[in-house]
Amino acid sequence: QLVESGGGLVQPGGSLRLSCVASGFTLDYFTVGWFRQAPGKEREGISCISSSDDSTYYADSVKGRFTISRDNAKNTVSLEMNGLKPEDTAVYYCASRIGGVVVARRHYDYWGQGTQVTVSS
Repeated sequence: QLVESGGGLVQPGGSLRLSCVASGFTLDYFTVGWFRQAPGKEREGISCISSSDDSTYYADSVKGRFTISRDNAKNTVSLEMNGLKPEDTAVYYCASRIGGVVVARRHYDYWGQGTQVTVSS
């Protein structure tokens, strides 16, 4: 099971830190991706971190503003989000897979329930 937390309402330019905690399995054996889905839009992959060498991927829309990281002791993958924009408003999901970094959601096996991020003044 994956559980996301850390969402909320923030003003443009603000920051949030999302966490994805795994229970029942060890997350460091899995590649973990963060996805988001805005109303009326497809769910998109925005960042991933690999299980093997912690290599990362960022979508162009978040590159330079978001940072993904692991804390194996806490069985957690986090997404630090800075410089938030109204267009970042979405439900954010984490997901895990066996294998390397890929963006397409169809390659991910386990999903959390999502956490809402709203960027508004």
